[in-house]
Amino acid sequence: MDEFNASKPIYLQLADRINRQIVSKELKAGEKLPSVRDMGIKYSVNPNTIQRTYSELEREGILETRRGQGTFVTEQEDRLVQQREHLKHEQIQLFVEVMQEMGYSSSEMISGLKDHLDKF
Repeated sequence: MDEFNASKPIYLQLADRINRQIVSKELKAGEKLPSVRDMGIKYSVNPNTIQRTYSELEREGILETRRGQGTFVTEQEDRLVQQREHLKHEQIQLFVEVMQEMGYSSSEMISGLKDHLDKF
């Protein structure tokens, strides 16, 4: 299991992990997540941290809590598609910022990315 980064709150890092699992379809629409307690044990964090993670993702419309049943990935496919696009743009923005800091031009980034993708 990955360690947590000290530069970002743990609940947000857990939210990122859950988002990646949803985008990669490891977690599917309508799928139930582990209980707050079980998730806390899995990641060795306080259950309150997991509750905060779930609350954050619920606020974003990614998760939904069903009274007496638990926490589930939303079944609103349009919201999941929107989140997938958001995460894609976020990663592209991060890539571009790092490359620009190193002095690469747009054409160098595009050709480098194309060369990299052609290898797969």
